[in-house]
Amino acid sequence: MHLRLSWSRWLGIIIKEFIQLKRDRLTFGMIIGIPILQLFLFGYAINADPKHLPTAAFVADHSIFGRTLLHGLKNSAYFHIDHEVSSEAEADALMARGTVQFVVTVPEDFGRKLVRGEKPTLLIEADATDPSATGNALAALAAIARSALTHDLKGTLRTLAFSADPVDIRIHRRYNPEGITSSHIVPGLIGTILTMTMILMTGLAMTRERERGTFENLLATPAMPIEVITGKIIPYILIGLIHVTLLLAAALLVFNVPLQGSIFLLYCSVSLFIAANLTLGITFSSIARNQLQAMQMTYFFFLPSILLSGFMFPFRGMPEWAQWIGEVLPLTHFLRLVRGIMLKGNAFAELWPNMWPIIVFMIVVIGLGLRVYRKTLD
Repeated sequence: MHLRLSWSRWLGIIIKEFIQLKRDRLTFGMIIGIPILQLFLFGYAINADPKHLPTAAFVADHSIFGRTLLHGLKNSAYFHIDHEVSSEAEADALMARGTVQFVVTVPEDFGRKLVRGEKPTLLIEADATDPSATGNALAALAAIARSALTHDLKGTLRTLAFSADPVDIRIHRRYNPEGITSSHIVPGLIGTILTMTMILMTGLAMTRERERGTFENLLATPAMPIEVITGKIIPYILIGLIHVTLLLAAALLVFNVPLQGSIFLLYCSVSLFIAANLTLGITFSSIARNQLQAMQMTYFFFLPSILLSGFMFPFRGMPEWAQWIGEVLPLTHFLRLVRGIMLKGNAFAELWPNMWPIIVFMIVVIGLGLRVYRKTLD
């Protein structure tokens, strides 16, 4: 039987697809929302040249030249001196917690040696766990110091102003002295892989039962909502720990990433992060009507997580509103935890400020998931 192309039938199928998209508001929202989200994130939030990086100053010499150098750093676009410490231990603690990106040390007799033409030393310590966050700032140091001191090097000191380097700037890249990219990327990959796999696996759990018709049997059981949610989470926590073990073995043996801290604290942090992602996945599966919607919601969450967490781009290079969003995401805090343990050797005291936000996120998501599940019961 020979069929001819019917423009009316073809137009009817097109209209039918638009009607279905209109009814499936979640899918329609993802189709429109994800490209817009990508545009705004890449256009406004991503910046590979961070400025105004938090800096601590340890000043042992209070000469005019030391103060001039600090003012020169403050007036530059790269350094924001918001901490003045009284000891090296205090500076070390700030850097270990990730509160500051740099520590500037002006040693004793700095001004006296400069006047004598002895080329005094200015020590700059940088948190090099993310080499891309500090590279441009460190490259600009020599020009900043030379420009700042030009104003004060007058009269008999004028010859120093025209010297190539009146100050010996010594840069100490801490935690990743060779600036190896894999030492920064590979620990972050553990978090991004867990985010994608854990949310996706659990996101499909409830919707798969709904599509198979077994969800009604689950609702008919006397099991409490908290029992259902936690019962579905526990097996995936074990799967996630197996994933982490494999990823960690590859990081240590293949990529030679150091492990400076406690393996116990690392697994505690990983378990907390896995639990937070699994609760989010269960909540997505409770909201979604089918597996496609669950996958769309997972991708919608994963995109800002990978872009705004500091995994791909320096966190401090983003505008303030993007940093506020990033602070809500558990991946942001997990990256600080895993890099702090593996590269810095952080203890619990330095880790806790990034542990409690993940706990709060998990509690809020569990509450939302229980509320959605009860509505399903009703």
